[in-house]
Amino acid sequence: MHRPLRRSIVLAATLAAAAGAFAQAWPSKPIKAVVPFAAGSATDQIGRAFAEKMSATLGQPVVIDNKPGASGMLGAEAVASAAPDGYTILIGTNSTNAALKYLMKKLPYDQDKAFVPVAFLGSVPLMVTVNNDVPAKTLKELVDLAKAKPGQLSVAYASTSQQVSSEMLAGMAEVKFNMIPYKSGPAAMTDLIGGQVNVFTADFGVTVPQLKAGKIRGLGVTSKQRSKAVPELPTVNEALGLKDYELIAYFAVFAPAGTPAEIVNKLNQAVNAAANSKDLQDKFEAMGFAIDPGTPEQLAVRNKAETEKWAKAIRDAKIEPQ
Repeated sequence: MHRPLRRSIVLAATLAAAAGAFAQAWPSKPIKAVVPFAAGSATDQIGRAFAEKMSATLGQPVVIDNKPGASGMLGAEAVASAAPDGYTILIGTNSTNAALKYLMKKLPYDQDKAFVPVAFLGSVPLMVTVNNDVPAKTLKELVDLAKAKPGQLSVAYASTSQQVSSEMLAGMAEVKFNMIPYKSGPAAMTDLIGGQVNVFTADFGVTVPQLKAGKIRGLGVTSKQRSKAVPELPTVNEALGLKDYELIAYFAVFAPAGTPAEIVNKLNQAVNAAANSKDLQDKFEAMGFAIDPGTPEQLAVRNKAETEKWAKAIRDAKIEPQ
């Protein structure tokens, strides 16, 4: 055997052994879980609950790092550029991992290649809500109000799911809203309660507590079936006589591309162990969050399908990239 060839084989074997030893030793320090939205948002609530359970399984703290801004782009960019060593992960959503490439003219990373799928967390509908002083008591009355006052109803949004759901509703109901961007869902909710904006369509994690406290009025949910969390609220399809309106927010864990498969699998096992815990299931059932564990490969297939679905929704809503 040629000496250079023998050296190459020995070097390759050494690197493989080192990689295996590294994976076996992982994790040896805290793991940072980047939440690309503000504290108190649905993504933050879900991320923190899973992180706590994952910490117990992995034997190292999983620390939440909120990096809100640009509909999740800033946080996603931070993970895309992080070392692929398993110590930085993304609590991703339909915003960061499906819709952003169609809402932004240019992303600072390749959304399709910058991440490796780890585990699906679950999904949740959104709720169309209004300030208590808005005269509309039903979604039909809200649409009639919007038709009577074109462009005057102010609608808050702080994520792509919130934006697209409202733009879809406007398009299908043939009305025009005054869309107001916010940096975070909790900030938008504060202004909805205070009357600075009229309408806010947001995840159940943000809306259900305020609805039950009587601080806002719920008019409908964005799923095709009513939610057990708020069974009294009709679907948008029911309320407006439509059949094709649906928008579901989803959440999943991703890691930087190049993260070793052994580490991805360990992270996946920790997420699924959390998903199967009874107390976590009970916690999220009340907010309509459907937990759905699975493999990294299943998440890859699901995310590809979701990306295509969100592309169509954005096209149909005629939303121009920013």
